[in-house]
Amino acid sequence: MPKAQTEIKRAVWKMLESIWNDDDFQFWDADRNNALREDILKNLARFPMTDDERAADIGLPEGCRIREGAKVISADNLQCGKHVWIGENAIVDASGGLEIGDHTTIASSVFVWSHTSVMSSLMGQNTPGNSWIRRAATKIGSNTFIGGPSVINPGITIGKRCIVMPMSVVTEDVPDNTMVGGAPAVAKRTIDDAWLERERLKLAGNSG
Repeated sequence: MPKAQTEIKRAVWKMLESIWNDDDFQFWDADRNNALREDILKNLARFPMTDDERAADIGLPEGCRIREGAKVISADNLQCGKHVWIGENAIVDASGGLEIGDHTTIASSVFVWSHTSVMSSLMGQNTPGNSWIRRAATKIGSNTFIGGPSVINPGITIGKRCIVMPMSVVTEDVPDNTMVGGAPAVAKRTIDDAWLERERLKLAGNSG
């Protein structure tokens, strides 16, 4: 390694050491802060993992993958199927209960919520653990694709074999075999076997 690079790295290390030792750089010794800090450190430790290693580390089943930058809130409340893919910078909130079926994609920068603190702000009580936080279980069926960036509101049920188009905000339940899009999302088409076969043939033609 060139000497200049070594010197730069040493300088950066000294800078980090100086910040760490500065009395103004403080941690607060409180139960909530310490619990959050542990979770933050776990996420940092997972950063160099591959997507399948990251998913396995939080207990997701066979074939699941979580890309870097994604965040799973309250993973203990997540009921996840096999072969689920969660993309970069997605936020998957299971604090109010969350189910995701087999072979479902949560694409990059998708936000899936199972809680909301809207009323906390409106009532002037935006404090940790306030009584205005609403939690509601969210469900996403198997063989479903959630395109990013999109938002799934708390308490929503999205059925099996559905597509949520990119840039959508899902505010109402989505029945099985439905493509939705828009903000708020509305039904765009039914996903039936004939449509799937046409799409399959398009892919087969492109691969040739």
